[in-house]
Amino acid sequence: MNQRRHRLDRPARFAERHIGPSADDVRDMLATIDCESLEELVAQTIPAQIRATEPLKLPGALPEFDALQEFEQMLGTNDVRRTYIGMGYYPTIVPPVIQRNVLENPGWYTQYTPYQAEIAQGRLEALFVFQTVIADLTGLPISNASLLDEGTAVAEGVAMCVRGNRKSKSTRFLVADDCHPQTIDVVRTRCAPLDIEVIVAPPEEFVIEDVAGVVLQYPTTDGRIEDYREITERVHAQNGCVVVASDLLALTILTPPGEWGADVVVGSAQRFGVPLGFGGPHAGFMSTTDDFKRHIPGRVVGQSVDANGSPALRLALQTREQHIRREKATSNICTAQVLLAVMSAFYAVYHGPHGLSEIARRVRALTAMLHHGLSELGFDVPDGTFFDTLTVGTGPRHADVLARAAEAGISFRTGHSTVSVSLDEVATPEDVLQLLEVFSGSDATLPDLDPEPLPEPFARTSQFMTHPTFSSYRSETEFLRWITRLQARDLSLTHSMIPLGSCTMKLNATTEMLPVTWATVNGIHPFAPREQWPGYAQMLTNLEDWLSEITGMDATSLQPNAGSQGEYAGMLVIRAYHEHRGESHRNICLIPQSAHGTNPASAVMAGMEVVVVGCDDDGNIDVDDLDAKIEAHAEQLAAIMITYPSTHGVFETGVADMCAKIHAAGGQVYLDGANMNAQVGLCRPGDFGADVCHLNLHKTFCIPHGGGGPGMGPICVREHLAPFLPGHPLVKTGGEAAVGAISAAPFGSASILPIPYLYIRMLGGEGLELATKVAILNANYMAKRLEDHYPVLYRGARGRVAHEFILDLRDFKRTAGVDFVDVAKRLMDYGFHAPTMSWPVVGTMMVEPTESESREELDRFCDALIAIRGEIDQIAAGEWDRDDNPLKNAPHTAAEVTADEWTHPYPRSVAAFPASWVREHKFWPAVARIDDAHGDRNLICTCPPLDAYAAE
Repeated sequence: MNQRRHRLDRPARFAERHIGPSADDVRDMLATIDCESLEELVAQTIPAQIRATEPLKLPGALPEFDALQEFEQMLGTNDVRRTYIGMGYYPTIVPPVIQRNVLENPGWYTQYTPYQAEIAQGRLEALFVFQTVIADLTGLPISNASLLDEGTAVAEGVAMCVRGNRKSKSTRFLVADDCHPQTIDVVRTRCAPLDIEVIVAPPEEFVIEDVAGVVLQYPTTDGRIEDYREITERVHAQNGCVVVASDLLALTILTPPGEWGADVVVGSAQRFGVPLGFGGPHAGFMSTTDDFKRHIPGRVVGQSVDANGSPALRLALQTREQHIRREKATSNICTAQVLLAVMSAFYAVYHGPHGLSEIARRVRALTAMLHHGLSELGFDVPDGTFFDTLTVGTGPRHADVLARAAEAGISFRTGHSTVSVSLDEVATPEDVLQLLEVFSGSDATLPDLDPEPLPEPFARTSQFMTHPTFSSYRSETEFLRWITRLQARDLSLTHSMIPLGSCTMKLNATTEMLPVTWATVNGIHPFAPREQWPGYAQMLTNLEDWLSEITGMDATSLQPNAGSQGEYAGMLVIRAYHEHRGESHRNICLIPQSAHGTNPASAVMAGMEVVVVGCDDDGNIDVDDLDAKIEAHAEQLAAIMITYPSTHGVFETGVADMCAKIHAAGGQVYLDGANMNAQVGLCRPGDFGADVCHLNLHKTFCIPHGGGGPGMGPICVREHLAPFLPGHPLVKTGGEAAVGAISAAPFGSASILPIPYLYIRMLGGEGLELATKVAILNANYMAKRLEDHYPVLYRGARGRVAHEFILDLRDFKRTAGVDFVDVAKRLMDYGFHAPTMSWPVVGTMMVEPTESESREELDRFCDALIAIRGEIDQIAAGEWDRDDNPLKNAPHTAAEVTADEWTHPYPRSVAAFPASWVREHKFWPAVARIDDAHGDRNLICTCPPLDAYAAE
């Protein structure tokens, strides 16, 4: 009977949908690279001494339909309650036109970071709008394109003020005790390694002497709106800075902090149309004064011009990005929450300034009704000014109130004898009536009153969002057309492969994405009591166990909500381990030249001193230099950060020996998991010597890149480091000696964890191993096809590359006056995004095909590069002018090639249709080549106000 049931089970075929090449393709590709089998290829690629000896101990693969049913049943045990917890997280209404056409649309969520600006104009415009919304609402001129969450944004603001304020040498920062508790914890965590003294106190007790600055919450975590003008003046008199954590919805009716003197305003854009998501992902924000515009962390979208003088957007001030600055970095943030920032920007456009203010006034009116009703019932309600939150003294009625709330399916924030109630966009008068009945225990009457106008110190008088964008798309028809036009200006995985080395732009399967919008996934507040999320608890436990098994580790923390945050968390855990052992003097971190750019930044942020280890001529870690650095720093050695396979696309044979040497000297081994797509199922970092590694779930485990975010960077550790995994002040996480919170939410961006969960569940151990093997095959196949046209810079000991490889373009500068940028721009004319440019080796391109691309797509990309090599040869031979040729003028826009006048010496057809496939389907770059220098010299990062149009 069991055998019969097994024969009738649905076949698990997700691997066939995830992996691009068919079985026949695999055979032909193996023949091309002179290999008999995938196993032979792996044996030639991965050193035998680190190969896994047993298959992964994971559940067997499930078909897509069955996996979804199982997952729905598990998450269905979550108790989705009406939440009034607040603390920076609120139920909100996601306009369906945004949910369907952005959040659920692969045209938006499969885009890459907009480094190639000519084919990312739509997303850049959306982020430009986001920056404008933030700058306008906060009253400050400069905003970035989003940060990870509110807690880390506050910490970034503090660090920026300490390092960027030349008027003060102080490293003391005062933090108001009425900030959100998770924010206070994150600030403490991140400031300690930087020797920034954090003093938490009531603002009225601040001793403002010799301080670098203060952090204030506006409105406060318990709901009060305070006048901070006097504190601000005192801080400025001491040459300090004022960092304000605020609420975007409140700022539509409150005086912006920038107008009463704040130097930095931070917060979360979550309540602008992004679900609760059990804590994320949400777009944090930061705005600041002109004084800090070259210090602001993260990305800034700026306006420049293209080769034709037309306006064009790009990422501005790139040279101060942290992965470029390496150990000189002032932050390790190199990413954003782009997809969520886009949603919040579109939410602002959808409602417009009047609509947003109307929502805010309605929330305040409902809060006033609740305040009046509770006062009439004899509860201790606060005096003063408030927006959406009331902290109510319940006294002897406390237990009864909570019992009635539980029976009614309501969640509050609770204190010893207080209840805090935060209202939101979703709230109705009927909700207020229900709340009054919960507090009273009997029928109640809804108060009929309008709130008193905000008093003069608090009432906003300035206009905001006056740019025509915020008033031009009132009907859904026009709004839909606008966001669709923007989408059409961006190249994504829906168009063609994105072959970026180290970025692993693989399939984000629809089945994996579906649960993200389920209420049982995105309707849970991150600080809801644990008994309300048993489904989440089971998913998190399973995923932690699976990731530990895949990496050969013993424990996992899912809290870090970006790869850089995972690096940082890993280094903090190592730091805590040494301190626990009485070896706090260990502060040297060895980092090879070939390591990922954020590695040095993360080590510095964790309070370590970076010592660089050189590489040999083959791109491997220089063993002699490593030995010398270990010997020189043995007493202070804390760790080494290794990227494996290396960023040069090679499995170095001596990695296990290197790990052993570090351990012998008393250090720990941190392994950067960005290249884990070449290891899953074949080798495990914990087995060959790593003590901690982070995983980019937005790479190896299929969370989409979202145009530059969200991401997830959990860390996996060996048993001796498990006690130090990150904790959280509101939800129990981590070990018994946990470091402080890394992210504002206890499990980071929890609502996107179903994506890697389902990816692993549908592939199982065998499918994951096959995916890794095919990723290695695809890379070696492409390297073989291209090696006669472009030198492949590095190979392993047996002539193989890993899952990515580097093409050397440096000699073309000499022979034809062509550099890597010209090739990257010309690829756009062929319909492709460029590979990773000039990193880790200047003048090169790093290609990573992933396992999800079909052989046909791999061949198209190879054909494009081969054709471009032919064009370079024509330039070198003098057939085309060195300064006026298809590469130097790329990309070519539709407007250029259809203009009445054509002045170039090559045909229009060569410019526009250099390959047969682009005649069938052409992605047109929205602008011509962008002038980067112009944009940095003339920084414009928000939409001009309405009066600029009037003047014009």
